[in-house]
Amino acid sequence: MSQHQSPPQSTPATVTVFASPASWIESEALTQCRQVAALPGMIHVAAMPDLHPGKGAPVGAAMASTVLYPFLVGSDIGCGIAVFPIRLKRAVPERLAARFPDLDRPLDPERDADDPAWAVVAGDIPAGHVDGLGTVGRGNHFVELARVDTVFEPGHASRLGLDAGDLVLVVHTGSRGLGERILRAHTEVHGAGAAPDPAAYLAAHDDAVRWGSLNRRLLAARVAHALGATPTEPVVDQCHNLLEVHDGIYLHRKGAAPGDGRDVLVAGTRGTASYLVAAHAGPDANHSVAHGAGRKMSRADALRRSRAKHTVEELRRTPVGSLVVCGDRQLLFEEAPTAYKRIERVIADLVDHDLATPVATTVPLVTYKTPDAGSSTTRSERRDDRRRRGRA
Repeated sequence: MSQHQSPPQSTPATVTVFASPASWIESEALTQCRQVAALPGMIHVAAMPDLHPGKGAPVGAAMASTVLYPFLVGSDIGCGIAVFPIRLKRAVPERLAARFPDLDRPLDPERDADDPAWAVVAGDIPAGHVDGLGTVGRGNHFVELARVDTVFEPGHASRLGLDAGDLVLVVHTGSRGLGERILRAHTEVHGAGAAPDPAAYLAAHDDAVRWGSLNRRLLAARVAHALGATPTEPVVDQCHNLLEVHDGIYLHRKGAAPGDGRDVLVAGTRGTASYLVAAHAGPDANHSVAHGAGRKMSRADALRRSRAKHTVEELRRTPVGSLVVCGDRQLLFEEAPTAYKRIERVIADLVDHDLATPVATTVPLVTYKTPDAGSSTTRSERRDDRRRRGRA
């Protein structure tokens, strides 16, 4: 794959921020956008309304360039959000929360060969990467049982097989250690520089994107089986940390979802609704839309402020009445709903800039972050694991 000649350093790329003056955008995030715009070969930076500072590059941005920069995609290549319909007889959050499996415990192809979740795997595991299979990870990743609430576009929702009151599993995770391994192989030699062999990077990158999608299917299947339901195919599955090639231009997305005619679940917080949208973003937005509410506090600030304002028990029960399964207390504070921007403002910005049309909202019933050490499900799984190891 050939690279085009880079423009002179003195002519930085254009930067467009798709947010209203009422939206909270940190100056540091805008500084990072300008820094990216000054990179050789950069053409255009489109910042979404969920924009916030990241490690070396902004999160919530789509960046078009004639040069491929792996660090602009980051280490969690393939991270995305998928939506799976699920049928349950009764949806009582207290009962269902206790039945979630331990999603910190990876599925081992040999030890767990009889696990029914494997049925969703067709063909080989991308890159042969078996570490962390079926795990959700940390940070803002989650698996959520939610209910479809308000339907704005009944015809569109119906085409997806969704109606008000239906239950869905929302899965947000990525390629776990695989993407990190791919980025590290590059940065150890080239730092934040361009990929010397774009085709080689893209081949590894595409494996990580496929791995992330497979992992979301495995997670949904594990939870469905644990809740006594039959796994289903996702009606939405869009990656928001990836690189696509548009007309010979490298389009880097970091915390930005593909917005060219695709359906995207824009995640709120564990205490608010999320929005399923029909995206129709054009070239000015680098064919992208927001991927979530976006952080308004750093993790350190959220930890400090949440500890001052909330108890652990207050954060386990959200304002919408849902439950949060999270045995990691620090993560519970870091991921408090108040650490994020208002999802309604983010969606309003997407609508006002004609980037997306809301289709429906989903409201959480149970949000899983990490296993609750005291849950009966986790204890029984650990006992079963010990027995299997003993037999082995």
